[in-house]
Amino acid sequence: MIISRIDSRFLRMQVRKIRWPLIVSVVVLCIHSAVADETNLPNIVLFLSDDHGAADAGCYGNPHVRTPHLDRLAAEGLRFERAYCASPSCTPSRSALYTGLMPARNGAHPNHTPVHAGTESLPHYLSKLGYRVVLFGKSHIAPREAFPFEYVEGRIPPAGPDQGSALDTEALDRFLASHDPQQPLCLIVSSWSPHIPWPENDRYNPAQVELPPGSVDTPETRTARTRYYTDVSLLDTRLGKTLDAVARHGDADNTLFIYTSDHGAQWPFAKWNLYEAGTRVPLIVRWPNSVKAGRTSKAMVSLVDLLPTFIEVAGGEPPSEIDGRSLAPLLQGETDSHRKEIFTTHTGDGRMNRSPMRAIRTDRYKYILNLDPERKYETHISRGVARDGRDYWESWLAAAENNPAAKQAVDVYEKRPAEEFYDLAHDPHEQRNLATELPESLKAGLRQKLTVWRAGQGETP
Repeated sequence: MIISRIDSRFLRMQVRKIRWPLIVSVVVLCIHSAVADETNLPNIVLFLSDDHGAADAGCYGNPHVRTPHLDRLAAEGLRFERAYCASPSCTPSRSALYTGLMPARNGAHPNHTPVHAGTESLPHYLSKLGYRVVLFGKSHIAPREAFPFEYVEGRIPPAGPDQGSALDTEALDRFLASHDPQQPLCLIVSSWSPHIPWPENDRYNPAQVELPPGSVDTPETRTARTRYYTDVSLLDTRLGKTLDAVARHGDADNTLFIYTSDHGAQWPFAKWNLYEAGTRVPLIVRWPNSVKAGRTSKAMVSLVDLLPTFIEVAGGEPPSEIDGRSLAPLLQGETDSHRKEIFTTHTGDGRMNRSPMRAIRTDRYKYILNLDPERKYETHISRGVARDGRDYWESWLAAAENNPAAKQAVDVYEKRPAEEFYDLAHDPHEQRNLATELPESLKAGLRQKLTVWRAGQGETP
């Protein structure tokens, strides 16, 4: 008899409730024997996109962007409505996901920085459990000894300076065809889309796209949004091909398949920000026969929770000292809650982005602490080249000369107060800072929780 790893975990929990020693001994012996003889460990596939905001998919309520494969995946699995990255830039987010440690603890705090020497990550844990652990596509993590994946290039180089790298789904198909099905596989499929540069618009009507709240409505802004949506649709196509390859070459019914993104889109008030548009990410989990299809969860979860989830699904014991908490009880439907607070951090991204911030969100409220409020907030969008967003940003500045609403949008972007408080129940897009309106006791409580958490992370305020 084959018992899945997550089922054996459940049985062990039940055994501990039995008081008769003899029965306990017999049942435990049977369980350990079944696990030891197990040859049907689930494969684990994580499809990780780059710069894809949670609001930018049909299954998350956006009627303007074409994402049929994401929508199908959501219908076949469990969709999380409140999933968050650790940090809204590439290396900190990915390093946290793979280590289960938040950026201050793993060391990859600003973008393009390595984790601390001796840090363990996903390949360390799962290879000990018999898995082949492969990173196919984009990496953006360092050093290699801290992330000993089997690296597979998986990249179609850009055709020109304004074209982005593409995920080579044909190479992925060949890789899966060559994999020995007798060895359990943990595969990270890491896409470059929809990171800039975005391709030319493909069949999106600029007049019909919906601009995120806080955007300045100019022709240039709408053109940029259609190009972002085009890249999201290309991402969706490659996701569909990945799903087909998994079904063709693997046991789809015995595969835990997860889709998520490292953080939100490269758009004002999203990437490099601790607003919801920057830190809230899509998270969809499909696992036939183990995760009930068509469910939606409002539980607050973090991407650092994926590492301990993978370890537990693979039959291991997640380390207690990491920040992540296994999602296995949520996946099995044993609970509908997970975290009471979500913490996110952003430190910087090179010379253009030097505005560090920390945040806590509870079920209802968000508190953002800007650590250098005197500094003008600038990113690649406002200081980079055209493809970074400078093309439409210039149209915002021009509009701000005569349009009070445009001027306010630019001012809010460039001038950050020391503290920001939002009531997400009534203001989900964080358009109104309640720093002078919320009760002082509520604000003090949020400040205290953030201070205590930062101290626990090793930060000195």
